[in-house]
Amino acid sequence: MFAELGHFALILALAASLLQVLVPAYGLVTRNGRALGVASSAAQAQFFLMLTAYLCLTYCFIDKDFSVAYVAANSHSALPLMYRISAVWGAHEGSFLLWGLMLSGWTLAVSIFNRRLPQDLAATVLAVLGFISMGFLLFMLITSNPFERIFPVPLEGQDLNPLLQDPGLIIHPPTLYMGYVGLSVAFAFAVAALITGKLDSAWVRWTRPWTTAAWAFLTMGITLGSWWAYNELGWGGWWFWDPVENASFMPWLAATALIHSLAVTEKRGLLKSWTVLLAILCFALSLLGTFLTRSGVIVSVHAFASDPARGVFILSFLALVVGGALTLYAWRAPKLASEGELKLFSREGLLLLNNVFLVTACFGVLLGTLYPLVIDAFGLGKISVGPPYFNAIFFPLMAPLFVLLGLGVFTPWKRGNLRDGLRRLRVPALFALVAAIAMPFALQGKSSLVIAAGVWLALWTLATAPIELIKRIRAKPTFAAGLLSVPSSTWGMTLAHTGLGMWMLGVVCVTGYGIERDVRLGAGQEAELSGFVFGFEGVKESKGPNFVSDLGTVVVERNGSAISTLEPEKRLYPSQGSVMTETGVDVGPFRDLYVALGEPIDKANIGGDWSLRLYYKPMIRFVWLGGVLMFIGGLCSMMDRRYRLARAPATQRSTGHAEVLA
Repeated sequence: MFAELGHFALILALAASLLQVLVPAYGLVTRNGRALGVASSAAQAQFFLMLTAYLCLTYCFIDKDFSVAYVAANSHSALPLMYRISAVWGAHEGSFLLWGLMLSGWTLAVSIFNRRLPQDLAATVLAVLGFISMGFLLFMLITSNPFERIFPVPLEGQDLNPLLQDPGLIIHPPTLYMGYVGLSVAFAFAVAALITGKLDSAWVRWTRPWTTAAWAFLTMGITLGSWWAYNELGWGGWWFWDPVENASFMPWLAATALIHSLAVTEKRGLLKSWTVLLAILCFALSLLGTFLTRSGVIVSVHAFASDPARGVFILSFLALVVGGALTLYAWRAPKLASEGELKLFSREGLLLLNNVFLVTACFGVLLGTLYPLVIDAFGLGKISVGPPYFNAIFFPLMAPLFVLLGLGVFTPWKRGNLRDGLRRLRVPALFALVAAIAMPFALQGKSSLVIAAGVWLALWTLATAPIELIKRIRAKPTFAAGLLSVPSSTWGMTLAHTGLGMWMLGVVCVTGYGIERDVRLGAGQEAELSGFVFGFEGVKESKGPNFVSDLGTVVVERNGSAISTLEPEKRLYPSQGSVMTETGVDVGPFRDLYVALGEPIDKANIGGDWSLRLYYKPMIRFVWLGGVLMFIGGLCSMMDRRYRLARAPATQRSTGHAEVLA
């Protein structure tokens, strides 16, 4: 009965979300404080009901209950336990249940940690989140029920997609969803501020930690996805500009612009209308990504579903939610005027330019992602937009952004002195220039203008990242006192900018100096790549819990000494007839050696020659280390003590004065 219990919990969660919307709406109109208080109780009830549904589905997987259609389609009696648990979100229905659980979790967190907000604003935020939950729950119950039974009950399941049978896929989707879904909180705050008319700097201060947290998890989710693709797909790359990759990257670009715009609005009262619009854009792109991965309009290893009816539902919901938010935005436009004057050469002016480059890059990626779909939909043929387009659009826009990033830390708020700023920049700029010329020659023995420019941007970012931190420490009489006085937001900014610089350094080096070689080797033969000798010792048959494989052995030597033994393999999953590549990777701090096993030249004789692909990947780990540092920086920033607000006055909390028609 666990499937029925889970299904019933989803129905009750829908009812709770309906209460979460309607009762606070009544409270806003009638200024009824008790009705406004229902929002928090309904949000908490919805979370526990969603958790119940999720645990019921998890139990069905653990118990191998193949009478549940979703379990039968995505599990197998030989599937290891950890993959049976992660299979809960391995396909469309379960991943959407996880999405709904995380949305209810974010809503629960808002109801607990935002008790210090004015009651009307807090209730409106929860009501908006409840409306979003209601849409997703309707979608699940109508088109994507994960608890649907099948009869006759199959004796065996069809197994989990072999691509997902990897430790990286245990943590990647939940982390990515935390970021995706977290952007709904920023959207809810923006819509609530538009409804109540509370568009002052206090709204921004309440929104910033939630937005920063969502951005941090989205950063980590994208980083884990890149790491998984590198290790699992066997092509040696870390980013392919796949439409589903773009679907997560576009909200990240918009959210990066949003957290910087929020800083300007909180500090100076400027860019109010732009900040609200960015919050709406972030959530719109999040819903668009959901549509792309679940509608069948694209073919990708990352896509979840191929049902056009589901896509129509999501697209209609996107139009309803975003269209309603933009209508509110137009209604409140007169209240969104900035409170001061914006000087171009000031920190807020440079942050605005930062936003311009980020949003332009976002729309460039959006155009390349959607254009082939639009052309196909109108019957004008099929075209492919690949990495050359995206690289040509994205990286030229990022170059000035990196320059502005370093310039911004030297520039004060309100008004800066250009001559003074350029004078202060001479030392880090000169350091980065000298290092950018010398470093490629020292590491690789060669360079080029493009590589030197990329390395300069990375080192410039790394050199300027700690400037604000150093200024704050020097302002105190002792180093220890200065260190203790630094707010966590400054630590977060320093770590995030350092991570961005490390990411850029990794991207430039692996793109400019990475080497790939296809070879044909028999047992006992060798191939050389970038000073390393790869000795192939042959292939043997191996067996896993639900697969059989051809396991290769490659011994890597340098200067006559063995440094690593790699075991690339080809796995066959009999239940699905799928063949997967498992790579062999020797990890080093400044390079990876990567081997992918191809096919036997004579398919009837696995003891003969094989095709192998060898890679030398310099500085590839810096790409993911940079992402991890940005994630940690985001967490530090969200915990800044400025966001621990004093409790709102009792009269404000109890009466819930709402400027509903102000």
